[in-house]
Amino acid sequence: MNRCNLTIIVANPKYHDLPAFFAANQVHLVSSLPYFSKSRTDAQRGEGVFEDSIRALQMLNAVGYGLEGSGLVLDLVYNPSGAFLPAGQSVLEPEFKRQLKSRHGIDFNNLYAMTNMPISRFLEYLLNTGNYAEYMQKLVDAFNPATINGLMCRNTLSVSWDGYIYDCDFNQMLDIKVATPSTHINDFNFEELNNRAIALNQHCYGCTAGGGSSCGGELMC
Repeated sequence: MNRCNLTIIVANPKYHDLPAFFAANQVHLVSSLPYFSKSRTDAQRGEGVFEDSIRALQMLNAVGYGLEGSGLVLDLVYNPSGAFLPAGQSVLEPEFKRQLKSRHGIDFNNLYAMTNMPISRFLEYLLNTGNYAEYMQKLVDAFNPATINGLMCRNTLSVSWDGYIYDCDFNQMLDIKVATPSTHINDFNFEELNNRAIALNQHCYGCTAGGGSSCGGELMC
């Protein structure tokens, strides 16, 4: 599985061959597209992000990604544009598929609805708008223990480009490595990693709120 940045495929000629490379190696792609409209996507990610993302998705479709019977899986990730929890995945996916197909001729497999994590750019937004305390309380109040067994950190490791191992993508962004001596792929130890304690932080409330949020999207459909 590759968490693929769509815009870099288009913006940098050095990466124009990525769609063909992914297809040749049958890589499962998961890519973020905040919304199916230019205005909302660019407002969240920056001017030009939507158009570059659409072009990249068309390039991926051209090599078979997201097409029925191709075996090449292209999943998209939706997350809200503000300090609130996402709507239900089962409601959002059909609308995304209809809009992207009718407007841009784009096909994809699944839509994952993920909660905004209070880290990085979204954390800056919360702090700058004075929404941090309210949003964190919203996540805590929505804590759902039924989501815990399905969390990505229970069954998936995240490995950075330089080989370091993390419990999840979000811990990787925060440079919170796994709590074992096996912190690098060169020292991979299955038993240590399989029996490790997950490294927790405040952003973990985001994955356990409401229907849950994991690398496969909503946990409690």
